[in-house]
Amino acid sequence: MKTTLSIKPAEVKKDWILIDAEGLVLGRLAAIVAARLRGKHKAIFTPHVDCGDNIIVVNAEKVKVTGKKAEDSVFYYHTGYPGGVKGRSVKERLAGKNPQSVVEKAVERMITRGPLQRQQMKNLHVYAGPEHPHGAQQPRALDVGALNLKNKRA
Repeated sequence: MKTTLSIKPAEVKKDWILIDAEGLVLGRLAAIVAARLRGKHKAIFTPHVDCGDNIIVVNAEKVKVTGKKAEDSVFYYHTGYPGGVKGRSVKERLAGKNPQSVVEKAVERMITRGPLQRQQMKNLHVYAGPEHPHGAQQPRALDVGALNLKNKRA
């Protein structure tokens, strides 16, 4: 008799993974991070349980976008006032005061919406520079650029 095993939240073992985003293509990086956050790389993947890893992304300000997406791709937001729809391009956001939000939004939009997404997004830690405060967790490095030649741009 074959049965499908469903892991319980108490049985989940979370690893800490460090990814250096310098020179990596934004969409490819976000797809890999989203899959790791969900836990789809594990044999014990259960869709309704947060079984993914904790991900640390450093150098988010040095991420690359291909083609003319840096100027053409616009993030829209509303100020809350009438006629308050504003937009900023990816290039402006990467040069602004919160460049890590570009990576966070790209990953957030690749994970299924709902309460589980909000729980999984708490396991993502993105930093604009090379330093992070998670050294005590002893994260192991994941070289995303070596996984596929298209993941890295010079």
